[in-house]
Amino acid sequence: MAKTKPANVAAGPSGAKPVLLSGGNPQIAKGYGDAPVQAYIEAMPGWKGEVGRWLDQLITQAVPDVQKAVKWNSPLYGLDGESWFLGIHCFSKYIKVAFFRGMSLEPVPPGESKSKDTRYLNVREGDPLDEAQFVSWVKQASRLPGERM
Repeated sequence: MAKTKPANVAAGPSGAKPVLLSGGNPQIAKGYGDAPVQAYIEAMPGWKGEVGRWLDQLITQAVPDVQKAVKWNSPLYGLDGESWFLGIHCFSKYIKVAFFRGMSLEPVPPGESKSKDTRYLNVREGDPLDEAQFVSWVKQASRLPGERM
């Protein structure tokens, strides 16, 4: 049986908007569940918020029993609440999607990493995203051992 951790509300004091860190990455308190992930997405600046909602929707549809958390100011997606197959992070000009076991995906996502297993997909404003390929990667990644963080 999958372990579940309690959901934490990630809203700031008095409902204040989260601070944007360098590159426009929202500063969201560590938390488990959908609420902190939605708070992060809501705080994503400009075009990134719409794309973040779309990515979250695709991930949730591809893996209906996905569990979510925000750690280190990044939404994480996994199945057991303790290990994660995918993470999202905002940068100034793109959203970085990290597949923590990306070297095992077919085809391998294009972005290289210093980590031997991780591969990235950088989503930039106006660039087309191959939705079918993204969903395939998400499904494949969800079947691999997650990264403990």
